Amino acid sequence: AAPVELCAESVAFGQSDRVRGLQKYGFFAEKSKTEDGNRQEMNEEESEALEHIDACQNEIDALNEKASEEILKVEQKYNKLRKPLFEKRNQIIKRIPSFWVTAIVNHPQISSILEEEEEECLHYLEKLVVEEFDDIKSGYRLKFFFEKNPFFENELITKEFSLGSSDGPTSTSTTITWREGRDLLKALQFKPAANRRKRNLEFKSFFDWFTDNSDPINDEIAELIKDDLWPNPLQYYLVPDIEVEPEENDENSEEYGEEENFDEDEEGAEQK
Repeated sequence: AAPVELCAESVAFGQSDRVRGLQKYGFFAEKSKTEDGNRQEMNEEESEALEHIDACQNEIDALNEKASEEILKVEQKYNKLRKPLFEKRNQIIKRIPSFWVTAIVNHPQISSILEEEEEECLHYLEKLVVEEFDDIKSGYRLKFFFEKNPFFENELITKEFSLGSSDGPTSTSTTITWREGRDLLKALQFKPAANRRKRNLEFKSFFDWFTDNSDPINDEIAELIKDDLWPNPLQYYLVPDIEVEPEENDENSEEYGEEENFDEDEEGAEQK
C-alpha cells in the first residue's frame, strides 16, 4: 500500500504532460476496440489507476536521471585515477618496437580498414592517447603520436568528437601534411581494386576514416579505439599470428575437384 500512497502523492501535485497528452486524445475515455469494432469504455477506476502508474513512472524516471548523474561523477573520478596509469603504460610501451601497429593489425574490426601502405606508416606510431572531456558526455579526442617518418611531417594528429554541441555531434581532425609523393589518400584512391586488401566495401581505409568527419555519431572505428583498444591493447598485441598454408588448401581444392569430376563421369556412364 505504501508505494501506491507515495505515487498518489505525486498525482496530487498535478498530472504529468504524458497524462495530459493521453487525456487530450481521449485515451482514458476509450481503452481499445473490441473484436466487433466497438469502443470499450474505460471506467473511472482504471483511468485513476493509469494516472497513478504514470505518477510512479515519473518517480522512476527521476531516479534513473539521478543515477545517471551519479554514475557520471564516479566515472569522472576514476578517469582521473586511471590517467597516471595510462601514462605509465605508454612510457613502458615505448620499449617495445611496433607495439601499437601490432595491436591494431590484430584487432579484427580496426584492421579491416588498414591497407598495406598504411600498416607500414603505422609502424612509426609510438603513442596512442584517448582523452575524454571533463564532462564525459561532451566528447573525447584520439591522439596519435608519430616518430619522424617518410610519410608526413606531423608529429601529432588528432581526431576530436564533440557530442554535446547545440548543432548535434561533430568531429574534426588534424590536417595531415603529407611529404611529396607519399600522400596515402591519393595513392590508395588510384590503387587498383585487385591490388587492395579484401574487405567489405562499406569500410574506408585508415586515413580515409581519420579525415572523414561526415557522420561522427556513427563512427564505429573511433568507438572501438576508445572503448576496446585503448583500455587494454595488450590483449590484441598478444594475439598469436595465424599461419595460412595455401599449398595445403590448393591440394584440398584439387582433390575436391577430382572427386567432382569422378562423380560426373560415373553419372554419365549410368545414363549411357
